Amino acid sequence: MTNAAPLASPTRVLVVGGGGRENALAWALRRSQEVEQVWIAPGNGGSGDLEGCQQLAIAENDHPALLELCRSQAIELVVVGPEAPLAAGLADQLRAAGFAVFGPGADGAQLEASKQWAKALMVEAGVPTAGYWPANSRGQALEALEAQGKPLVVKADGLAAGKGVTVAETVEEARAAIEEIFAGRFGAEASLVLEERTEGPEVSVFALTDGERMVLLPPAQDHKRIGEGDTGPNTGGMGAYAPAPLLDAAGLEQVRQLVLEPTLAALRARGISYRGVIYAGLMLTANGPSVIEFNCRFGDPECETLMPLLGPELAQVLLACATGQLDRAPNLTIAPLCSACVIAAAEGYPGTVRSGDPIEGALEPSERVQLFHAGTKRLADGRCVSSGGRVLAVVAQDESFDAAFARAYGALEQVRFAGMVFRRDIGHQVRSH
Repeated sequence: MTNAAPLASPTRVLVVGGGGRENALAWALRRSQEVEQVWIAPGNGGSGDLEGCQQLAIAENDHPALLELCRSQAIELVVVGPEAPLAAGLADQLRAAGFAVFGPGADGAQLEASKQWAKALMVEAGVPTAGYWPANSRGQALEALEAQGKPLVVKADGLAAGKGVTVAETVEEARAAIEEIFAGRFGAEASLVLEERTEGPEVSVFALTDGERMVLLPPAQDHKRIGEGDTGPNTGGMGAYAPAPLLDAAGLEQVRQLVLEPTLAALRARGISYRGVIYAGLMLTANGPSVIEFNCRFGDPECETLMPLLGPELAQVLLACATGQLDRAPNLTIAPLCSACVIAAAEGYPGTVRSGDPIEGALEPSERVQLFHAGTKRLADGRCVSSGGRVLAVVAQDESFDAAFARAYGALEQVRFAGMVFRRDIGHQVRSH
């Protein structure tokens, strides 16, 4: 990127979190140049199976124990996976103690932690996004809905674990979603954003940034609905693929100029040095890209899909972001392959799920097939059992999407647990059969 002396690569890395995203991050970072050891806290049932990775039973919200771990193990890079510890200021605490952290402080994490804050920032930055009406009371929200007289998107303001959005088909459905939020579904301190509905395909773009410069990853597309044909209730994501052909190189550059650069500039104008990933969830409308939401962490399952495509410079690039020195990072190489990810979920997901079912079978290790654990845990007797809604992510790469998905679904047949649910049509947009 520049003639400055290249940054050293970290050898000792901590990944905070316990989902499929963190499993994939730990796996990818361990493959990075010069990384000798990766710790995952708290990790999950599959963390201990990752070569060169050590799982530690420290909760992601136990900031003192995580700080003590960084000191005792001389951690050189911390990568915080989930949004909740970022919003709670974990990155700020670790940075104040002198550790390099990939992940924004609590100020920057408001991009995800407050829909109202994020929308106001977008308007200030001139970023294309749907018209909106903030509301801090039930009466205010219902009044705005009646004034529009049409179905609106209803979004709980704070972190809602991906479950706070209702794309209402009728005014009645929007009204019911408003009532639910102010009845305390997502906490007593209720507030929300009402948004105009926009139409078009959705795509996710991730920018790795040091607060001034950025590196864009290949665009990805995930599948939110539980049912085939994109039917049924929304989930956290049932599968994904990358690079999504919806955005070519010119389209990605347009997103950089229209969305990401102005957002970063607006953050800087507020005195926020944002070091981490900016996830832009976009809708490609007839008028161009429009931001549906920002997240302050890698998407899941997009992260599992993207990590196998990223080169051995990843740890160095993340350290450069964490320390505000992206100009000293090597270029991040990206494999020219198609990556396919299929999620195996528990029976009942996204509602009440059954758990405790043993994970059976095993994948033959392969350069182009990965099994990332998500909602699993390891019992005292060594058995690995299901412990969440999305249980496993099977990921595969190949020269074409048809071949990559054939490989992923073939691998999925080798693992099983009672009540396993998965979609057979992930990537239908890019598959020929």
